[in-house]
Amino acid sequence: MEVYQFFIDNWQHALALAWQHVYIVTIAVVIAIGTGVPIGIWITFNKRAANIVLYLAGIIMTIPSIALFGIMIPFLSVFGYGIGTVPAVVALVLYSQLPIIRNTYAAIKNVDPNIIDAGRGMGMTGFQVLFKVQLPLALSIIFAGVRVAVVMSIGIAAIAAYIGAGGLGHYIFMGISQSHDSMIKAGAVIVALMAIAVDYTFGMIENRLVSKGLQS
Repeated sequence: MEVYQFFIDNWQHALALAWQHVYIVTIAVVIAIGTGVPIGIWITFNKRAANIVLYLAGIIMTIPSIALFGIMIPFLSVFGYGIGTVPAVVALVLYSQLPIIRNTYAAIKNVDPNIIDAGRGMGMTGFQVLFKVQLPLALSIIFAGVRVAVVMSIGIAAIAAYIGAGGLGHYIFMGISQSHDSMIKAGAVIVALMAIAVDYTFGMIENRLVSKGLQS
C-alpha cells in the first residue's frame, strides 16, 4: 500500500524519470546496433579479428557497471562530460556490444553453406549473398541479441543515476540515502515492469518481422 500511495503522490515525477530512462536506453541501443551489427558482419570474414573482438567484448561485460562509470569519469571529464547522460550512454553502448556482435557473428556463420552455394550458383556477388541470403536468414538471431541488449540496458541504466544521468535509478539511490523503502521499491518496480514490457514487445515485433519459416 505504501508503494501504491507513493505512485499516486509522485506519478508525474515518476513519469518524467521513466522518460529519461527510456531516452538514455534508446540512444545507447541505437548506437550499439549501428556499431555492433556491422562489426559482427565484418568479423565473419576474419577469424582472428572475431576472436579478438569477442574476447574484448566479453571482458567489458565482466566489469561492474559502477566501476566502468568510475573509469570513464576522468577520461570523459577532459571533454566536459565526466558525469551525466554521456558517460551513461557510452557505458550502455559498451555493455550492449557483446550480445549484438556475438549473435550477429553466430547467426551469419551458421547459415547453411548449401544455401550460400546456391546463391552463388545463381550468379550473386558476395554482397548480394550477404544481404539477400545470409542476413535475412540470420535476422531472427540478430534480433534476439538486440532484445537481450535492450533489456540488459534498462537494468544497467538504473545504476547510471549514480553519476547524475537521471532515470528511475534516481528513486533507488535517493531512497537508499534517505532510508525511504517506498521510494526504493517504486524505482525497482518500474524498472522491472519496463524491462518486462520491452521484452514482450520485442518478442511480438520479432514474430511479425521474421517469417515463421526463418525463425530459429
